[in-house]
Amino acid sequence: MSAAWIPALSLGVCLLLLPGPAGSEGAAPIAITCFTRGLDIRKEKADVLCPGGCPLEEFSVYGNIVYASVSSICGAAVHRGVISNSGGPVRVYSLPGRENYSSVDANGIQSQMLSRWSASFTVTKGKSSTQEATGQAVSTAHPPTGKRLKKTPEKKTGNKGKNQDLHLGRQHFPSLLLRLLTRGLVWLFTDCKADIAFLIDGSFNIGQRRFNLQKNFVGKVALMLGIGTEGPHVGLVQASEHPKIEFYLKNFTSAKDVLFAIKEVGFRGGNSNTGKALKHTAQKFFTVDAGVRKGIPKVVVVFIDGWPSDDIEEAGIVAREFGVNVFIVSVAKPIPEELGMVQDVTFVDKAVCRNNGFFSYHMPNWFGTTKYVKPLVQKLCTHEQMMCSKTCYNSVNIAFLIDGSSSVGDSNFRLMLEFVSNIAKTFEISDIGAKIAAVQFTYDQRTEFSFTDYSTKEDVLAVIRNIRYMSGGTATGDAISFTVRNVFGPIRESPNKNFLVIVTDGQSYDDVQGPAAAAHDAGITIFSVGVAWAPLDDLKDMASKPKESHAFFTREFTGLEPIVSDVIRGICRDFLESQQ
Repeated sequence: MSAAWIPALSLGVCLLLLPGPAGSEGAAPIAITCFTRGLDIRKEKADVLCPGGCPLEEFSVYGNIVYASVSSICGAAVHRGVISNSGGPVRVYSLPGRENYSSVDANGIQSQMLSRWSASFTVTKGKSSTQEATGQAVSTAHPPTGKRLKKTPEKKTGNKGKNQDLHLGRQHFPSLLLRLLTRGLVWLFTDCKADIAFLIDGSFNIGQRRFNLQKNFVGKVALMLGIGTEGPHVGLVQASEHPKIEFYLKNFTSAKDVLFAIKEVGFRGGNSNTGKALKHTAQKFFTVDAGVRKGIPKVVVVFIDGWPSDDIEEAGIVAREFGVNVFIVSVAKPIPEELGMVQDVTFVDKAVCRNNGFFSYHMPNWFGTTKYVKPLVQKLCTHEQMMCSKTCYNSVNIAFLIDGSSSVGDSNFRLMLEFVSNIAKTFEISDIGAKIAAVQFTYDQRTEFSFTDYSTKEDVLAVIRNIRYMSGGTATGDAISFTVRNVFGPIRESPNKNFLVIVTDGQSYDDVQGPAAAAHDAGITIFSVGVAWAPLDDLKDMASKPKESHAFFTREFTGLEPIVSDVIRGICRDFLESQQ
């Protein structure tokens, strides 16, 4: 991890000064850039001139016909078909905000969905003009690049000593960003990579005033992270009576857009159901469709003002199972008189990724929080500490030992393969993730596929479906030894935790206890699943300890289906315990 002083200009921020009566019929269109947004135009109606050659894939457009004001004007105009990518005049009409903006693919631009925004606009064909579209704003305030900015001397004028450019710019940017601009520099972590959800407290417990201070602090953290396409991505979830995802990782990839989005978040009120919100975030926020990137640590920063009003321990377990690193930022801890209202005074220790001090962070109150920003960002950018990024779903090797003896029968053998498939498809199978292998046994053994044969879930499930039934006797002990030697042996150096799931319907003709003990000694955790005539003693002899949670039995082959979730839960439990 490294950090550097970077001029705020590197964030792509400029102060757009819009001269003249933009909306008047006699005024010439204003030349804007490809990325000028609706919120940069503070007129009910304005004529603008879009440049040609804008990169379509870089447009940020939210909605269809009616667009959120954070959208690019030129991108919206191309999306609606008002202009082509060669540019041209566009008329912009300001509209009220909406609760939902739809996602539509049109004219080479895929607009994005947005749940709520405070202002909107629409576009129509603008009037012609001889003014050339150059892609440059009419007037921008650019600081000298590569040099530390000097604060502009204040003048005692009618605008209370504020610089006129900054006074105009304040119409377009959050006050936080503007203050940082005037100071000239922002401390950014230049090689930080993480997918981060900020889970903020929106309950009546925090109140409107502290809620706004909380948003201000989150904005400072987001800005210092150095958000960018290749850098950190952030989203926001609000915990209240019911959790609400305010925006996803994929919605904004620039610091200024994130700051505007944070500013627009409204206070919801209700109880501080932090546990409910954390579980919702782990399950619904961190998805590929929402913008999660492969190989990037998943982090949720939970802000708790006082204490949660529900159980947060279970939510922390769910988050760890999904590979989410939970940070708790606690503010204003409960005073002794309030401790009786707290369900569990050790809730922080039980919710964080690891109870080692790294994942918990305390601030005494919401005032004067600037000094806490950099230490928190340093934690979020320390990738090697993100131990919860490894999960039972992406860091295990699971081999299935499948009984193909004559007593099973072809139709029941298909039910066994379905059982195997239902377990396998739960895991994140890839060349850097979970690995699956399968061996069928009778008196003989046949490796159906090894850990290194297939690296996608689709391929693994396809080959399981096509396994041919062998038919024969039952020598489970020999099959265990064969699997340890020939399947687990070649991946002895794998960092993943090893599991063996044995599915059998009868008594073995050979000893199972010795081979199973050797497998345990080799670091392989065994789950034994018996059907019909499989003796309970054999199942317990093969299973890892504690036997009662690693050995399962059902009278009928149709009873295998309910055991799927038990085996998956057991694998995740054992994995988490091995990581402590």
